[in-house]
Amino acid sequence: MGDLFSGQESSAGGVGSPLADCLRPGSFDDVVGQDHLLGVDGPLRRMVDSGKVASLVFWGPPGTGKTTLARLLARVGDLEFVQISAIFSGVGDLKKIFEAARVRRGNGRGTLLFVDEIHRFNRAQQDGFLPHVEDGTITLVGATTENPSFELNAALLSRMQVLVLKRLDESALGRLLHRAEAHLKQALPLTDKAREMLLAMADGDGRYLLNTVEAIADLAVADEQLDEQSLARLIQRRAPVYDKDREEHYNLISALHKSLRGSDADAALYWMARMLAGGEDPLYIARRLIRFASEDIGLADPQALVQALSARQAYEVLGSPEGELALVQALLYLATAPKSNAAYTAQKAAMRAAADTGSLMPPDHILNAPTGLMKELGRGQGYVYDHDTERGFSGQDYFPDEMSRQQFYRPAERGFEREVARRLDWWARQRKLNS
Repeated sequence: MGDLFSGQESSAGGVGSPLADCLRPGSFDDVVGQDHLLGVDGPLRRMVDSGKVASLVFWGPPGTGKTTLARLLARVGDLEFVQISAIFSGVGDLKKIFEAARVRRGNGRGTLLFVDEIHRFNRAQQDGFLPHVEDGTITLVGATTENPSFELNAALLSRMQVLVLKRLDESALGRLLHRAEAHLKQALPLTDKAREMLLAMADGDGRYLLNTVEAIADLAVADEQLDEQSLARLIQRRAPVYDKDREEHYNLISALHKSLRGSDADAALYWMARMLAGGEDPLYIARRLIRFASEDIGLADPQALVQALSARQAYEVLGSPEGELALVQALLYLATAPKSNAAYTAQKAAMRAAADTGSLMPPDHILNAPTGLMKELGRGQGYVYDHDTERGFSGQDYFPDEMSRQQFYRPAERGFEREVARRLDWWARQRKLNS
């Protein structure tokens, strides 16, 4: 994937403007990145070629060109570009914008309303866009870093096309860095390693990279070459993109869980490290490990749950960072343990059966009879105490009389469940002999 900017510069940035604004592309032909949107048969390319702009949601990480693309789209349809932020705007601001757009439309010109952080508007505010989008008063383009499926009203989302923007890769950021240096007419005084570090710190965010380049150019001492340590002292290391309450939180825990399920210890370590580096609560990770031990290992290795619970307890005693090693130990144990979801599927099957069979009573022979009346009613009659039998197994039926025998639990032929399966087979044969 390429970077968002080519060698062409926008006329938007004037004297004293931030570097990111000075280098904003002036046309779609200047935009090199987001090839999946702007390449041949890409949705934005088709829109540009047709000259018709539809209402859109740009969903992607910071610094990938959402605002730039919205500005360029306004030019395609010769639309008035109006930009607001959902953080700083309210209903009153929207009413004024809609009224101005209505007047503008009466004069023969449309309006492209770009709403940054559109997910910040509440449901009622989002509903306010609907009539104005439907009657063509505005073309709405929203930008969000959050999953639109969760953050936007279904009614509004159905009237907009969602386009996903991708983060910039290292090669793209490198080209963007070269372009910034060309604009500044100087190369940054960085060693090769420091240059790599700078690109890694940008973490796919073109705007962050340009702002950092500008800071380095302003703060660096003349004729001083900056190595990795010097660069770290000059600018603060950027925290990874991670929001414990938002999309990335669920993306990373999904990656961790699936890596464990796939017995990939190294990948699981990486995703846990990413979560911890992003500020995730280690106890949340511990709870997910406990859940995994039951859901994806179960009786294939009964020690898995013990290990996960012990790791949580160890972390509560030690705290961070020492206690995080206990989580690592548990994670490695779970990743390398034999896997089985037999307990998990058995639970779901039993729950379905319970829902389907209503409120069937247990058979009389396994009911207690603490009173004479209950004994007269036959409660407890015919029950065989298993320990009194020769093999410690009576083979009685414990399901409701109106329900045939079910098999919910089917152990896998892995780990300790092999032994469990052997026991279950023996008990099944004994039941047949007793029937």
